[in-house]
Amino acid sequence: MSEPMLWGVGTSNFGRFPESRVESLVWTAIREAVRDAAVSPGDIDAIVVGSVFGPPGIATRVQRGIGMPGIPMWTVENACASGTSAYHEAVEAVRSGRFGCVLVLGVDQMSTLFSGAIVPEATDPEGASSLPLPGLYALQAQRYVAEYGVTPEQLAAVAVKNKGNGVDNPRAQLRSAVPTVREVLESRMIAEPLTFLQCCPTSDGAGAAIVGGDRGNPRDLRIEASAMVSGALWDHRSEDVWGFASVERAARRAFAQAGRTPGDIDVLEVHDAFTIGEVITLEALGLAPRGKGAELAPSGHTAREGAQPVNPSGGLLSRGHPLGATGMAQLAEITWQLRGEAGARQVARHRVGLVETMGGGAAGMDGNACVVTILSTV
Repeated sequence: MSEPMLWGVGTSNFGRFPESRVESLVWTAIREAVRDAAVSPGDIDAIVVGSVFGPPGIATRVQRGIGMPGIPMWTVENACASGTSAYHEAVEAVRSGRFGCVLVLGVDQMSTLFSGAIVPEATDPEGASSLPLPGLYALQAQRYVAEYGVTPEQLAAVAVKNKGNGVDNPRAQLRSAVPTVREVLESRMIAEPLTFLQCCPTSDGAGAAIVGGDRGNPRDLRIEASAMVSGALWDHRSEDVWGFASVERAARRAFAQAGRTPGDIDVLEVHDAFTIGEVITLEALGLAPRGKGAELAPSGHTAREGAQPVNPSGGLLSRGHPLGATGMAQLAEITWQLRGEAGARQVARHRVGLVETMGGGAAGMDGNACVVTILSTV
């Protein structure tokens, strides 16, 4: 058994690049990660690629383009958690001694496929009833409004926080002026109560990470825990809103593996495809009791200067959400934060970080998968 470490990370810029080849986005991220980890291609024993809408054979095309043929390579598809699912496989491969150094990639190019929301699978009930993910998240929000008295202003505060953070992220897709709560609420309604500024954009991008054993490098991060769960059966009879239980199960495993509690975490990157997503995720992670997660952003607790900053990168709401790449972008941000290399986005306390990515879409399931990983400085 070997203790897995995160050696290096890299990403592309995030935005809409329909004229680019999808492989070129990945190559940019790989170059940065290889330099960051101070390794050569010959040091890499295997490649794992996370992608949802990448063309068939995307991993092979990337492998050919970087001149690393012959080493084991495979692709993981786990909805929005594809990138971190690939990372989880790399962590376990290093932990078990199967490989000594693994290159993890995440990539998707959404702009060539969708002009707006992802079209749901027509054979699922959601697809048959024309209920895309904005509608599913809106149902979460409506239940929280009805059961816990969550206000539109509390939801809008999440967007204000994350879009403010995104202004200082040079790789983010959206870096416009920070909206006010009123401007968020007055933006175009997408799925009540979620307005346009409470929804992540359609994006292109890629991320890379290199996972290996403990080599005594002080820049490497200790991977204290990596937990991945698949969704359980879920329908209208379930006690929790869609997606909650998957995040909660993954979080419990990760905290147990790391021997930590939610209060130990200094900085987090979580899946905020919609504002209500951040609220529910923070409750499932244990940062707030049920029904109280909406109070964290307005109170300043999750602000960049707060006790536990959440999404200092700007999150999906600002950075964008190229599904397969999202988890890798989250890992990169936490790496930069823990090393003290995040520039204008740098948070004060940065010894222990957490990444959570939840992917959903299959009808009757509590999400496709969720990954929670905890990292710390050596």
